[in-house]
Amino acid sequence: MKRFWLVMLSLGLVLAFSASAMAVDVKFSGSFYAAGMYLDKTNFYKAEASNGLYGQEGVSTAFYYQRLRVQTDFVVSPGLTLITRIDALERAWGAPRSAVGIGLDTGSAGTAAENENIAFDWAYINYVSPIGTFDIGYMNYGATGTIFGNSSKPAGRIKYSYAIGPATINANVSKLVENSSTAKVTPAIYYTDADQDVYQVEGVYAWKSGKAGLAVNYYRYADKRPVATYYTKAYYQFTPYAIAKIGPVSLQAELIYAFGDNAKYDTTGTTDQKLSNLAGWIDATADFGLVYFGGTFAYISGDDPATSDKAEGGTLTGGIDWDPCLIMFNQDRAYWAGAINGYSGSSNTSAMTNAWFGQGRVGVKPIAALNIMASLSYAQADIKPWATAGNSTTVYLNNSYGYEIDVTGTYKITNNLSYMLGLGYWFVGDYYRGSTTYSVKDEYMLINKLTLTF
Repeated sequence: MKRFWLVMLSLGLVLAFSASAMAVDVKFSGSFYAAGMYLDKTNFYKAEASNGLYGQEGVSTAFYYQRLRVQTDFVVSPGLTLITRIDALERAWGAPRSAVGIGLDTGSAGTAAENENIAFDWAYINYVSPIGTFDIGYMNYGATGTIFGNSSKPAGRIKYSYAIGPATINANVSKLVENSSTAKVTPAIYYTDADQDVYQVEGVYAWKSGKAGLAVNYYRYADKRPVATYYTKAYYQFTPYAIAKIGPVSLQAELIYAFGDNAKYDTTGTTDQKLSNLAGWIDATADFGLVYFGGTFAYISGDDPATSDKAEGGTLTGGIDWDPCLIMFNQDRAYWAGAINGYSGSSNTSAMTNAWFGQGRVGVKPIAALNIMASLSYAQADIKPWATAGNSTTVYLNNSYGYEIDVTGTYKITNNLSYMLGLGYWFVGDYYRGSTTYSVKDEYMLINKLTLTF
């Protein structure tokens, strides 16, 4: 009898190991970074007798911070995948935890408090069907074409994509803000049609060394319905772009034009405001192996304060995904150290707005694992704002944001682990004096960052 049960057990094991697996295939990818930042000043103030700001100069700040990001793909069957992504322990070492709230963190589907522990950003189905590819759920939003103008964040979306040879047609709808009456909203909602929705159609043509595309977006922002002076912001955005490699030269170019209603009021006696905002960039890098050279030109139109019925700026930005400098217009610096403020309400946050920008850079790779780059950047405002709305006598005296010199070195320790050390010095321009005659101080920053990808 013992031999009989041994044989039966053996046969059962054979059948079990030869049966088709019912569990899904799970794939992991992601990144982890730990970094240290030293910023010389947290504002541009220079204390002097004329401005009475003794003791109010920005203090220096130094701290370490980190973030873990993990993407998990559950492959249910060929062509059907559930994709998720989480951010965890996104915090400055030893710093106080953020208070629990409901406001979402920058570029996240979770709050700052949740990201300091763990927050889910993505959860969506990817289905490759005979009639095209469908993505449904919370996924990445805000990235089109080149990196310029992109501000990635999670959003609820339905995406469709269909490829015909080298051409691809994409269509999607995104829900950014939902203000309908639901059981999850407290207090209850007593109005309808006050959401933020975005509709997009995009055509892309790809070839061996590049691609070109055109994205057309329609934005309808009706979330101002609850206020007394209800208005709708509804506009179109056209984004042609191209990415190509010609010999040793890599080229990127993108143009963004937004137009329509910046504010269309339902109430009488209020002047509507039209939108006409233009942005664009061109970037080139020539790589000759040991040495490479590059240059960038970017432009974002500013709002003319003298035309109250028209908004020429304020909608389009350079995006938080694009960090052209270590200090100026840098999201990493702004997220962890905060905005750097000047006089008359002037401030440098992260995404570039109202600017002409130019940069030249040169890099060397003395060994395969080491990349050293130096860059010189200059930026100035397209339009000088007024410190006080409606009062032209308070116009800013200068439009120069200033020059910044950056030097970075990145060493690839292994295929998955790299270390970066950077130094930035910003010769701060007189734009940050606002409408005053006060002086501003230069800014510099040191940063080092260890990054693991898997």
